[in-house]
Amino acid sequence: MAQPPQTPPALFDRALLYARQRRARAQGGVTFLLDRVAEDMTDRLAAVMREFHAAADLWTPGEDLAVLRARLPSIERIALEAAGAEKLPFAPESLDLVVSALALQFVNDLPGVLAQVRRALKPDGLLLAAMIGGDSLTELRQAFAAAEAECEGGVSPRVAPFADLRDIGALLQRAGFALPVTDVDRVVVRYGNAFALMQDLRRMGAANVLIERRRTPSRRATLLRMAEIYAERFADADGRIRATFDIIWLSGWAPHASQQQPLKPGSAKASLAEAVKKAGK
Repeated sequence: MAQPPQTPPALFDRALLYARQRRARAQGGVTFLLDRVAEDMTDRLAAVMREFHAAADLWTPGEDLAVLRARLPSIERIALEAAGAEKLPFAPESLDLVVSALALQFVNDLPGVLAQVRRALKPDGLLLAAMIGGDSLTELRQAFAAAEAECEGGVSPRVAPFADLRDIGALLQRAGFALPVTDVDRVVVRYGNAFALMQDLRRMGAANVLIERRRTPSRRATLLRMAEIYAERFADADGRIRATFDIIWLSGWAPHASQQQPLKPGSAKASLAEAVKKAGK
């Protein structure tokens, strides 16, 4: 008897994420990463020679991807809700385009969300998204782990786990996308100290929202030691520290007969062995 699909364990408190994103906007958000992604997304869409009549922006923080409005004046914005639900409000084959900027890294069931997007796209519809992944904030993760191990005798979850490039490519294929493509844009930002970085993360609405996060305030001694370790390991000659952000880009198309298709096994008209023989003559 077939077993029902298992619901993946929840990693992120998406209701808390919603609250923190609202607070960040009210306080004057830090948007340099989002601005970079929005500009890059505009360029990437400009290279696609087709019209998108029905488009949706999925969970992008902030008001919307305003730079896309010139090309997509009727784009529908799907905002993160207080309930943090991951069920998408799209009818099957109803959209030509789905975009998302710096949101999918906080999804509990990314395979499920990608599958929902795939079902919502019309044949030859496009998903184009950017998410934080790879080695993002590896410096902060290492500094906190070392400080907590030294000062408190244990380590608590401080920085969310991020998917890498290969994981995302595999998930696109698993969801049924054709012609999946992934690439990474590494951004290294310099700060005066670790506390300035953490302030930026709060004003991005991207502070720790892990369900298993520590619920008590951090000890002052631990925070100070973390900042010291960060400066010892990840500072440049001028004393400023480095913070890595890996922006993973992903795109895929809903299958359509007009798309390039891989050759069937055994359909090649010349063998590799014969080609090698000819090249050696």
